[in-house]
Amino acid sequence: MKTIGLIGGMSWESTKVYYEYINHKVNDLMGGFHSAEIILHSVDFAEIEKLQHEGNWEKLCSLMAASARRLQDAGADVVALCTNTMHLCSSSIAETISVPFLHIAEATGNEISKNKIGKVALLGTKFTMEKDFFKTVLKKNFGIEVIVPYKTERERIHQIIYNELVHGEIRDESREKLKTIIANMQTHGAEGVILGCTEIPLLISDKDVKIEVFDTTKIHAETLAEWAVN
Repeated sequence: MKTIGLIGGMSWESTKVYYEYINHKVNDLMGGFHSAEIILHSVDFAEIEKLQHEGNWEKLCSLMAASARRLQDAGADVVALCTNTMHLCSSSIAETISVPFLHIAEATGNEISKNKIGKVALLGTKFTMEKDFFKTVLKKNFGIEVIVPYKTERERIHQIIYNELVHGEIRDESREKLKTIIANMQTHGAEGVILGCTEIPLLISDKDVKIEVFDTTKIHAETLAEWAVN
């Protein structure tokens, strides 16, 4: 079995879900008492959140690259970010390490393709919804069209993530708001919805909506487990 290196803490609420998914999948694949070999570097999210909203992506990329190097030096055979938004720094990470970097959008694109879906809605932080780092991978590598909510809806989703979910706060009214936004995206042709923030699945699941749900946390974590085992 290979050793998985995780850059976590963004937020720790979703990182703990990664740990559970990876270990469950490894045990499903190998049975017995098997669990995953994992090295975790969990960052202080206060610093990350501050730099994100200042738009200081140069500093953020430097921090992510340094974290990835620490994991590689500690013996990780593959490195992954336990977050969608910070994949804005994926190029800096990949250029810094010699072990593979497993991109969350690549894992998600593979899963969407298996379901033969050509148009999806993307929910996440405003950085993920408005910038191209996730959408470009899906379009260029898989031919998948990505649509996002209206600006006011993007702002509301962003607020739910940063003001509630990263603190482990689950509100029914926020769940209903996301369900309404997803239903609206369905009327615009979305055949599936990407939960493109690792905190959103804490609030929304496939039981809440009528179209196919792609939980990037679960997809990414299970892909890592399969890579480590196979």
